[in-house]
Amino acid sequence: MNASKTALPGPNDIHREVLPNGVTVITRSNFNSPSVVISGYFDAGAIFDPDKKLGLADFVTSALMRGTRKRTFDQIYNALESVGASLGFSTGVHKSGFNGRSLAEDLPLLFDLLSEALTEPAFPKVEMERLRAQIMTGLAIRAEDTSEMASLVFDQILFDGHPYSRPEDGHPETVAKITREDLVGFHRGHYGPRGMVIAIVGAVKAEEAVRQVKRALGGWQVKGQKEAPELPGVKLLKRTIKKHHRIVGKSQSDIVIGTNGPKRRDPEFMPALLGNNVLGQFGMMGRIGDVVREKSGLAYYAYSSLSAGVGPGSWEVNAGVNPQNVKRATDLILDELKRFIDEGVTEAELADSKANFVGRLPLSLESNGGMANALLNIERHDLGLDYYQRYAELVNKVSREDVLITARKYIDPEKLAIAVAGP
Repeated sequence: MNASKTALPGPNDIHREVLPNGVTVITRSNFNSPSVVISGYFDAGAIFDPDKKLGLADFVTSALMRGTRKRTFDQIYNALESVGASLGFSTGVHKSGFNGRSLAEDLPLLFDLLSEALTEPAFPKVEMERLRAQIMTGLAIRAEDTSEMASLVFDQILFDGHPYSRPEDGHPETVAKITREDLVGFHRGHYGPRGMVIAIVGAVKAEEAVRQVKRALGGWQVKGQKEAPELPGVKLLKRTIKKHHRIVGKSQSDIVIGTNGPKRRDPEFMPALLGNNVLGQFGMMGRIGDVVREKSGLAYYAYSSLSAGVGPGSWEVNAGVNPQNVKRATDLILDELKRFIDEGVTEAELADSKANFVGRLPLSLESNGGMANALLNIERHDLGLDYYQRYAELVNKVSREDVLITARKYIDPEKLAIAVAGP
């Protein structure tokens, strides 16, 4: 085994342990810096939100640090600031998550605060109304953001009738209806140790990291923690659907054009990822960036992206243009998509893409935060502890034919979602 391969995380230096109450701890030591990162997720995402109270899961995670049974909002942040530490929560569709960092010696404090926020939030009334006002302001800003609104409309077209069509932060009318009782009820029903994963990376030995998790969360038991609902299948588009969301007074229009993509565990994921790199990522945003932005000067930005998780993914092209250039930019993007499924990628493009993927991997794992994300990625998608040691092999075995077959499986220029937001 070569030196670079042994430097990548693997079964020899990743410690994984499942506590009796269901919390999975996954840890890797790094004594090159004095700090520690803790990162993780738990089964309390927006998928549990009722349609009429959309944004509830997000409201709850935003409220966790606003006061616990032991500390006020100010006391929580003073405790963190006094040692230069940080801790925050976020919401996704399936899971909600947390991220924290501190010096190794302050890890017990970080776990105390994490435990209090997760298990004993107080949801103080005054703080909840302040938070609601902040969320409402955020939604008002979103409504004026052409990029955000184009993405929202795109999801509504592509995932019509599916939970993925809903924004995690809700709508003003749904957030307005959320009561303190809703927050308390959601926390009681969905927060618990089952399904929780915590990654710890930094200047701490594995046994000490596990000990801290056991001390802070090992005794957490929740009877009747609700199971996530079954994820329905997605209805594939039968024709191209276009929608224009009008926002007056804007000098830019944002375009999202795309279709369904593979799930993270699908065999087509890697060919799609490498193909997408050529299509709209590599260098100056790949072929899309080259044609729409560099050569034609039609876009402020233009790129393609692949979004793949536990459920149905999306494969999309995003561009920001002068409102007068919407049609011309859209036509150029459609031409590039047709060329992509007609010709695929060249051997040179694929070789460059592979070298880029393999070469940037060690860089992405250099920071404690990057390593923690990598460990969570392994756990969430059940990739195996040796995934990053096999990564180069997985990348290099993809052929031009694999990319072309995958592109043709997912991209049909006659069946696309096209969303535009602007004047």
